Formats: sequence, C-alpha cells, structure tokens
Amino acid sequence: MYRENYINSLRSEILEMVENHLTPVALRYAYSDSPLETNIKWRPLVLVLGNYSSGKSTLINEFLEAEIQATGQAPTDDSFTILTYDESAQNDVTIRVTEERDGKFLLNDPEYPFETLKKHGQRFAAHFRLKKINSPFLKNIAIVDTPGMLDSITERDRGYNYQEVIGDFAHIADLVLVLFDPHKAGTVREAYTSLRDTLPARTFEDRVLFVLNRIDECESLTDLLRVYGTLCWNLSQMTGRKDVPMIHLTYSHRASRASDRQSEPDFSYLRHLENQREELRKAILQAPRRHLDNLAAFVEIHGERLSHLLEALVNYRLNFRKASLKYALLGIAVSLLGGGASIFAMMAGPLFAGLDQPMLFGAGGVCSLLILSLWLTVFKKYYNSRFHRKKLKTIDTLTSLNSQTRLDSWKAISNLVYQYLDKTGGRFSLKEVKKEYKDVWMVFDKGTREIREALNELSAIQYDECDEPDMKPETI
Repeated sequence: MYRENYINSLRSEILEMVENHLTPVALRYAYSDSPLETNIKWRPLVLVLGNYSSGKSTLINEFLEAEIQATGQAPTDDSFTILTYDESAQNDVTIRVTEERDGKFLLNDPEYPFETLKKHGQRFAAHFRLKKINSPFLKNIAIVDTPGMLDSITERDRGYNYQEVIGDFAHIADLVLVLFDPHKAGTVREAYTSLRDTLPARTFEDRVLFVLNRIDECESLTDLLRVYGTLCWNLSQMTGRKDVPMIHLTYSHRASRASDRQSEPDFSYLRHLENQREELRKAILQAPRRHLDNLAAFVEIHGERLSHLLEALVNYRLNFRKASLKYALLGIAVSLLGGGASIFAMMAGPLFAGLDQPMLFGAGGVCSLLILSLWLTVFKKYYNSRFHRKKLKTIDTLTSLNSQTRLDSWKAISNLVYQYLDKTGGRFSLKEVKKEYKDVWMVFDKGTREIREALNELSAIQYDECDEPDMKPETI
C-alpha cells in the first residue's frame, strides 16, 4: 500500500500546484477557458479504440472478468462508455454493474473531467454514459470503451464529429489502445483518419499502444504471421512511419472457450504468446504511473508556455517604458528649445522691448510648459500608439526564439499574447505581470524538477501485493 499512497500523495501535490499557481494565470490571460486541473484531476484514464469488429468490448470483459459490455460480430454499442470502480460495492462477490449514469449527468458533474465535451452537442450526450463496476481491475484506473470505427459514409453520419470526440478523449487519456482484428487489419476509413490525423495532433506517440486482438481466430501460426505482416504494412501507411511500432498480440480466453468452431485449428502457437497478453495487461495496470508522468509533462508544458506568455508581456512593458522615457525626454528637449526660441524672439521683437529680463524668462518658461503639455497630450499619445501598432505587427520580437523548444512554445501562445495586447491596448501593470512570471517560472523550473525527482524515487519503490490485481497469466 505504500507505493499506492505515495502515488496518491504525489498526484495531490501536482494538482495543488496546478490549481494554485498555473490555473489563475491561465484564466486571467485566456490561455484556458476552464481551470487547467479540470481535465487531470480524475483517475488515470485508458481509452480503447478500434474497428467495430476488433473485439474491444470482449477484451474489456476479459480484463473485468465479467460480461459487462455487449459483444457481437456486428456493431452492438454505439456509445462512449466510461467504466469506473465502485468502492461501495467492493465486497460483493459477483462482479457486476452497480450503477449507471447518462451523458447529461456526466457532462454537468464537476467530479468528472468531461465538462468540456458539452460542445459536441445533444446527439453526443445521448451516446455517452458511465458504468460503475466492482471489478478489482478498475480499482486504480477508468476505461473508455468507444463506438467501433466504421467505413461507409452513411454509417459514419453519427450526428456529432466522431474524430473531434476521439481527439478530446485522447487528450486527457493516459493510455490509448488501438485494437485491430485479423479480418480487418486497419483498412477502415475512420481508423485511418484517427491514426493519421487525430491522435498525432491530440496526444503523444508513447501513449498509444497497438493491439492485434482475437489472434485465436487465426487457423495457424502461418496465418497469424500473414495477418501480422498485413497490419504492419497498413500501420506504416496510416501513421506515415518508416519503422514498425510495437504490436501487442492478445485474445480473450472467455470468448475463445465460448466460441463454436466448425474446424479444429492448431492452437499450439498460442502458448508462446501468453507473455504478450500479460505485457498488455501490465501496461494497462501501470496507467497510474503513466498518469504521474503525464501530470509531470502537463506541468512542464503549461508552465513553460505560461511563463513564455508572461515573459513576452513583461518585455512589452519594458520596451514600452523605454520608448515612453525616450519620447518624454524628447518632449522636454523640444519644450526647452521652444522656450528658448520664444525668449530670443521676444528679445529681438519691438513689441516686447520694454519687458525686463525676469519677465522675458517667465514668458519663455510658460511657452516651454505649453509646448511640453501639448507634447505629452498629443504627440506622446501618438508615439505610444505607433509603438503599440508596431509591436503588434512585429510581435515575434518580444521574445528570443533561439531553439526549437522556444519556437514550439511561442507557436502555442503567440496568438494569445497578440489578443491580450490588442484587448488591453498594452496598458497593464508591469509589477503584477512580473510577480506572476516569477511564480509560474518557479513552478516550471523548480516545481517540475522536484516532480521528476519524486518520480525517480517512486521507481525504486517495490510493488506491494495489494497495489494491483492479480497479474498472473492464465493458462490455455
């Protein structure tokens, strides 16, 4: 239990860091529409994707050790289903669904990180639900079972943008499983779009695992190798990668025993792949550890981007102060020259010949003050406006872009800097922005370093027997 407690404690500290230091700045400068911790405060999330025939629900039932999700050769479930643990029923002997909630509840309950999915509309909400289950497998994770990917245009008319929903789930998921089956190894159009466009844009490559499921339906090892080679080729075309990603091989013991086969295939090859099934199971159960890594990356990415945003605003105000001082000094010089010129003109003109010297200098001083006042109210305002317009046109000059990391960060926040400067007209407190910059920079620099050190310590902590469900492989 020590390892589990350590994970929970570290997770709470990271969430507190985000809530207290990053979220206030993110909301103030329109970096985010909602608190940053909204999407990361819930339990580790595993997203399961795949063709309608890839056996997603069957494999999930295998892990949960109960028939929770409907299965079948044809599409049987067109809903996004959140499967989570019910601690109140953990002592029940029979694994079952203890509670169900619909999409409207999920999208409006702040306990869950799905409020941002409201934008997908009522049709999506009608195909979104939650099941609480007393399966030990879900003790530390939650699973998202998704509608099977389709191919034909009519079937794909779901009433909501499927790819955008997949992208939003992938963005908050700690692990994404992409399942294929031996009969349709990656040829579905929605699968192509997801792997080629959606997933690369919304998650990181190391969070995606490819799974060839239902391998027990291959008649022999030769048949399996043929399917495996086909999938490797299709993945290289869909992902655009020259190297072949790791593909986990698995199947469901429960479904295999229940199947009614007309022929007697050679299953001898399956015993050599039990380690593959076990590795996949372990990868899923290690989602809490991945969750911490993802939280650390989350703090690093948003801490870097927010500090970069504030740095640009600080530089703007410093440049503005420098330019404003220059304009002010120029105005003083012009007013002094104007005052001196007026004194000289009065001394040379017959109209003011009777004025004594103190009166001449007094009149010159008044003239100088008038010129300075005109400068500050008219000309300086014009120069400030010109400075602001110039900076908006050359906004990239507000920060150094001397590395690819800085370029990537600036690409993410430059438009926000422009919008904030345009909205405020460049008038905001330099002192306040400096204070916020120092605070966010401390999180990015010191905070993330401490998180990484804590994660290294976690790696040295051994698993306790109570930390995870029994992970011993089953036998055929």
